[in-house]
Amino acid sequence: MKIAVTAFIFLASTSVSSFSPSNVSRRVIATTTTALDAKKSKTKKKKVTSTSSGLKGFGSTTKSSSTSSITVPIDRSKSAMDFYSFLEKNGSASSLKRVALGFFPFTPEDTENKLRGVVALKKIAKGDVIIEIPYETTFNLGSESSDPTLPGTMLLQEYCSWISGGSASETKKRDLGPYLEVLPPFGTDELGSTEFFSVEALEMLQSPQIMEETLARRAKCEARFERDVQPMTQISLGMYKWKDDAEITEENLRWSSWLVTSRVLTVQGEAGTGEAYRLMIPLIDMCNHDRDSPHILTGRAVPGGTLKVVAGKTVEAGEQINIVYGGGVSGNDRFIQDYGFLDNFCNGAADSITAKILLGKTRIVEGAGAVNGRPTLMPEDERVRALAALDETTLEEDIGLSVTRGSELANDVRIALEYRIGVKKALKKLGYGLGLVTE
Repeated sequence: MKIAVTAFIFLASTSVSSFSPSNVSRRVIATTTTALDAKKSKTKKKKVTSTSSGLKGFGSTTKSSSTSSITVPIDRSKSAMDFYSFLEKNGSASSLKRVALGFFPFTPEDTENKLRGVVALKKIAKGDVIIEIPYETTFNLGSESSDPTLPGTMLLQEYCSWISGGSASETKKRDLGPYLEVLPPFGTDELGSTEFFSVEALEMLQSPQIMEETLARRAKCEARFERDVQPMTQISLGMYKWKDDAEITEENLRWSSWLVTSRVLTVQGEAGTGEAYRLMIPLIDMCNHDRDSPHILTGRAVPGGTLKVVAGKTVEAGEQINIVYGGGVSGNDRFIQDYGFLDNFCNGAADSITAKILLGKTRIVEGAGAVNGRPTLMPEDERVRALAALDETTLEEDIGLSVTRGSELANDVRIALEYRIGVKKALKKLGYGLGLVTE
């Protein structure tokens, strides 16, 4: 997950995510109350009486918990209760006195579909800790690299062990089942990512660079599956078994690799070593995205260390706890690939970043376009190629297609269309096509 960072710990690098949404994004694909989402939500704060009684995992449920003023429904499903117990047993009980999982309206207008996120149980002052998770509670997937398929393989092995009722190396030390249970299941949230787009949807993007990067990642995933996973299914019976002993496929590895890209946080190790690790951090990785979030993530991936979300402003009871995905510098070209949704809030900031990259006005900070992982301007020939693809149709034609046929389009095709409409609107604001753009 690429996230906003403090001066000394969480790295904004290729990992998660993070990541939130638009009305035609992956969040519409998985809008049941059990889905995990990463999206900016606006909620109205009203004071009404809650029906909350005792809730395991939240310490005392007296007036000090402030739950009587919370209108956001708190997740008390069996899987959530098991997850709260998991956090308590692994040293995170203090966080559960301040926050819980809750359900928020998908958008201010759409109150029927719900979005799961993290809700404050009481008022938290600016500078106070909101969430703190011991390093030992995290799932360390190894050193940071640009290839998510290796940690994806580790995660897939662990997940298969849990879902098939077996035991893997990590579960010998502790039971990760309650945490794995609340992750987005296969066949839901990842469908909003280009990793699972059809050829029609990839072409609808009108972005040769996104299409080529997506296909290259798929090829890498296929190679990893054929080299490291498939042989083990034949050598070690049960190592990679799905529920009901079903055989896994390359798509399962693509899903677990996407979980790494969208959820894992890259965190610095011991000071002075230059080491960084991919961590799955329970509860913190359930915070949704808000580009305007002031909250700070801090901590190091060291034994005895603690990973924290610190309040960047005063938080009221019932307020959603969001963090910034993509370090605040990622555009929708990354969000649709890495997180599986479009960030359509903050006055089109995510589309504007993408448009500026295409016009050579800002640097690419991540993904295949970053040279050796370093920010760089998109080469002129690539910018010409990208803009020519977008010019195949006009903004007006795209909007017309969305209005007249949007409801008929497959979900991934509709998301792709919305992506290119957003980028074209941003390009227009920057003067492209109006003779106002200067090099």
